[in-house]
Amino acid sequence: MTTGLQTHMDRYQKCIEICNKCMVECEFCLDACLHEPDVANRIECMEMLKDCIEICSVSAKYMAGNSQFASQICQLCADICDACATECEQFKDNHCQTCAQVCRDCATECRNMVQS
Repeated sequence: MTTGLQTHMDRYQKCIEICNKCMVECEFCLDACLHEPDVANRIECMEMLKDCIEICSVSAKYMAGNSQFASQICQLCADICDACATECEQFKDNHCQTCAQVCRDCATECRNMVQS
């Protein structure tokens, strides 16, 4: 017998995992950007990384709590992850390129969750 808890966790598990992965990757990228020689050119990117970190955290929490607003939060998360990826893609170092890809993956998974 499947309980309600298992049902919503089954639905959200993959999205929660990618949101957490994205949050960690963005934290790593933000720290690495702070130590790049062109840090002044990365201000907008670092601000976007902070937004992405926060929305990924909130999205995971809303899904874990089975909030009625999880879909809306995840749609916003997808939009912010895409914007963050666009910013990171401007920088050719590995940490930014990796972060951009994880952000794109997170955006895709959030949109998939919203549509399910």
